[in-house]
Amino acid sequence: MTASGEGAPRRLVLLRHAKAEATGGTSDELRPLSLTGRRQCAQVGARLLESGLVPGHVLVSSALRTRQTWELLRVALGEDASPVVEVEDLLYEARTHDVLELVRGVDPEVRTVLVVGHEPTMSATTAVLARTPDATGDTDTDTGHLAQVRTGLSTATFAVLEVEDWAGLGRGTATLREVIRAAD
Repeated sequence: MTASGEGAPRRLVLLRHAKAEATGGTSDELRPLSLTGRRQCAQVGARLLESGLVPGHVLVSSALRTRQTWELLRVALGEDASPVVEVEDLLYEARTHDVLELVRGVDPEVRTVLVVGHEPTMSATTAVLARTPDATGDTDTDTGHLAQVRTGLSTATFAVLEVEDWAGLGRGTATLREVIRAAD
């Protein structure tokens, strides 16, 4: 499946960066990935590829660990992956509304957007976007995945949401389809 295509659903993939080294005297923004984190990136890239989630647009926090996460998983996506990539300072300390504003600005032709960011923002954004069951229990959102998101995303874990369009993103406008975690 390609990153774009007529009739394909739009998918928003919210990924918490892979495991980073402990602070160890360096600033938080400059923390690199650990060896475990580097291995996780290959797993995440493979999972994105096998799930048909090759992004057409990528938004990446400017922190070192998020940039490294993207670069390493990009390799796993293969040479055919050539998304528009934006490194955003705003994503480092973003709140949910910041993430939504950035995604709302993506070209409407793009079918899959990947955001590589931090906790608690990735899980909070997922929880805000996901439709919740109404009084009759009617929703396509998997309630088990929603419960997992509400407890937070561990490193190298991503949530997959289906949306109608980027510009209309808001509370309850997406269907949470999956939460996928890389092995430690």
